[in-house]
Amino acid sequence: MPKQSDERRNARRDEILTAARGCFATYGYEGATVVRLERATGLSRGAIFNYFPSKDELFLALADRDANRLGRLWAKEGLDAVVRALVEEDPAWLGAYLEIGRRLRTDTAFRERWDKRAPEVEEEIKARLERARDAGEIRDDISLEAIGRFIGLVVDGLAMRLAAGFPPPEAGEILQLVGDAIGGPASGGPARPRTPPRTPA
Repeated sequence: MPKQSDERRNARRDEILTAARGCFATYGYEGATVVRLERATGLSRGAIFNYFPSKDELFLALADRDANRLGRLWAKEGLDAVVRALVEEDPAWLGAYLEIGRRLRTDTAFRERWDKRAPEVEEEIKARLERARDAGEIRDDISLEAIGRFIGLVVDGLAMRLAAGFPPPEAGEILQLVGDAIGGPASGGPARPRTPPRTPA
């Protein structure tokens, strides 16, 4: 039997992850039994575990792919693209996004494995924030880490409301409010003095 090409194998992995996402979103991690995953993917457990050694590995791969997708969208196209994507997103994606967050909060072992992921996407986001700050598009009187956390809170809150069935807000209004909070002079935000460095007492 000819060896399966990497391209075909990756395509099948993506198909399994996409089908499994709906199962995790509907039943949660614990409720997404192997039988339900078989039904969702249309594959036997042997076929599923040929691509992912365990249900935990399957969920971690899904979490990693979805987080990277959102992170790279932010890094390449900015917050506007992220907010608009969330408003138009498939509810199954949003439900799985919340389930990932729940496991990060409640499962120490999962959190430890998550933290060991390669940080390329985080570095891409940091680089975009640095460019925006240097161009005067975002505030320079607070740290980039604080700005990143603030944006993360906005994205998580928006995803939570959408996944809970609330009607999608107007993306432009969300972006205007975020811009008012973190925008620099080049984006029409108020000029703010740079915070002087603290000196030891």
